[in-house]
Amino acid sequence: MAYNEKLADSIREILADAKVDVYEKKMFSGLSFLVNDKMCVSVAANNRVLVRLSPDDYEEAIEQNGVEPMMRNGKAMKGYVFVNDTALNTTKQLKHWVDLALAFNPLAKSSKHK
Repeated sequence: MAYNEKLADSIREILADAKVDVYEKKMFSGLSFLVNDKMCVSVAANNRVLVRLSPDDYEEAIEQNGVEPMMRNGKAMKGYVFVNDTALNTTKQLKHWVDLALAFNPLAKSSKHK
């Protein structure tokens, strides 16, 4: 299933306003936005957004409606949550999640091999 281009465009606008070093890459069955060579936020299938968060924000996020942990091999991947379209009704709501991901990005470990 394809990702939502309109949602991707909204994320592009938020990241452009944040003036960060970002590039796009197809991954996680969607389109990921990498900031400083680290996955920050992705547009996934089913109008969901994958967000990389700090451990504290992660614990708080998974308690909210419309948010669920990213699962891999039956295990939750701590630090990654899917935010469903029910929690993304406004640009302000989307910006909240992108801002959380941007705040954690400088502290996030890079998966890029050197």
